[in-house]
Amino acid sequence: MKTRTLLLLSVGTALAILVAGGVFLLQLAGQDDAAVLASIGDRTQVGDVSVTVVAAEERDDVMAVDVEIGGIDDDDGIDSFRLVTGDRRLAPLHTADGADGRCVSIRVASIVCRIDFDVSATETSSRVLIVRRGDQQTNWRLA
Repeated sequence: MKTRTLLLLSVGTALAILVAGGVFLLQLAGQDDAAVLASIGDRTQVGDVSVTVVAAEERDDVMAVDVEIGGIDDDDGIDSFRLVTGDRRLAPLHTADGADGRCVSIRVASIVCRIDFDVSATETSSRVLIVRRGDQQTNWRLA
């Protein structure tokens, strides 16, 4: 290939990348924020589930979050909760039987239960609870 052909191909590729970036920027500018920042005590609807963070407390390397939750029957619904620290994304600790008022699943009738997260390996004090159901998400800043 000639040098002139290679130069024209590179200019054409650069223009294609520039146009694609511009289109992507316009798409991002038109999007609504997917995540809602809620306060403790606010009742929110996340997809098909109603969630209220009642309280949050950290002790003995465990972040305990008390939530009122209900709306559907979902045995795996607690897996939609995550605790994000500055350096990690933590899944909830699971209990087999719901001992001590811990959340095991989501039911139609609202209940108040506790979700625990092991924060012993985190190096920061930032704590944000995230609940994601379908394409909807709500965040609570806990600390």
